[in-house]
Amino acid sequence: MASSAISGAHIAAVNPGISLEKSFKPCVAAFAMERKKEASWTELARISHFSLNKPRLPSLTARPMKFEVATTRAMASANENSPLPGLPIDLRGKRAFIAGIADDNGYGWAIAKSLAAAGAEILVGTWVPALNIFETSLRLGKFDESRVLPDGSLMKITKVYPLDAVYDCPEDVPEDVKTNKRYAGSTKWTVKEVAESVKEDFGSIDILIHSLANGPEVSKPLLETSRNGYLAAISASSYSFVSLLKYFAPIINPGGATISLTYIASEKVIPGYGGGMSSAKAALESDTQVLAFEAGRKHKIRVNTISAGPLRSRAAKAIGFIDMIIDYSLENAPLQKELSADEVGNVAAFLASPLASAITGAVVYVDNGLNAMGVGVDSPVFANFDIPRSISS
Repeated sequence: MASSAISGAHIAAVNPGISLEKSFKPCVAAFAMERKKEASWTELARISHFSLNKPRLPSLTARPMKFEVATTRAMASANENSPLPGLPIDLRGKRAFIAGIADDNGYGWAIAKSLAAAGAEILVGTWVPALNIFETSLRLGKFDESRVLPDGSLMKITKVYPLDAVYDCPEDVPEDVKTNKRYAGSTKWTVKEVAESVKEDFGSIDILIHSLANGPEVSKPLLETSRNGYLAAISASSYSFVSLLKYFAPIINPGGATISLTYIASEKVIPGYGGGMSSAKAALESDTQVLAFEAGRKHKIRVNTISAGPLRSRAAKAIGFIDMIIDYSLENAPLQKELSADEVGNVAAFLASPLASAITGAVVYVDNGLNAMGVGVDSPVFANFDIPRSISS
């Protein structure tokens, strides 16, 4: 059993399910982001999330743009206690392990919240050097605003495990890492050991989420990336998923689901997203297809990846120009709104549910449709063309 880390957050029971027909009462969850914004939880099938803040407008086009703030609401049924007429996302009785949560403002956290809102029990794997800060923040209530679920209760994290997915088993850990003070006090944190600890503690899981990525040379162009930097990006960002699935698959119940997170740089050029990270994401997507076949045949579990749009998370700041990427998406994506983390979380909840029982080996785009665009409409070459540039009132 991992010696570290029972979470101090044992506060409230999870919501029994996210429904496709029953609408929730609105609640506000504040994410600890560089600039706080209002975010509303939305029903998965019939409500779309639109940011309540006016997005930052880029100054790339000659024509002014106007964004329309729109909200769509679904009517609750007359008798909210009657049986649901539609298809619920009900993960009650399911257990999820989310690898890669170290704070409360990334996609991993949002996925955990959506799974919890649907009724799943949440286990978390946190990078060892960040473990103490993460658990302390949970215990002191610093994440309480971000833990609010649609019914007003707080997300409960049953247990937090120390995890460094760069190392498969103890034999792989170099001596300098074993003696590093950042790892002092934490035991059983390699992938194999964590899987064994989860089995010892809970027996099995149903959902495995890979929310891990790191490229030590991400700010360098590929031509200037060292071999070590390139291989480190591949190891932490793509092979780590292979390793997690290898050791966790035997304890994932048949019919279970695994989900990773990728990015459009896997297939399109994103200048500045360097250090081998684009190659790592491409490998992750290729591995998703192969693992879907192998894990599906051997373990009867599904393997998918979500290609998420840009988010102002702490991790995203490492590339140095996340604001510009978000501005570009705002102006060029078919849906001109800032992507929210909970939109990715809700898609993950769907993919993990029985409603997606025939979906595996897929790359699911959650990026306001930016992946569909072949050219940016903010380009000066289109200044004199009569093409739709924004939503007008």
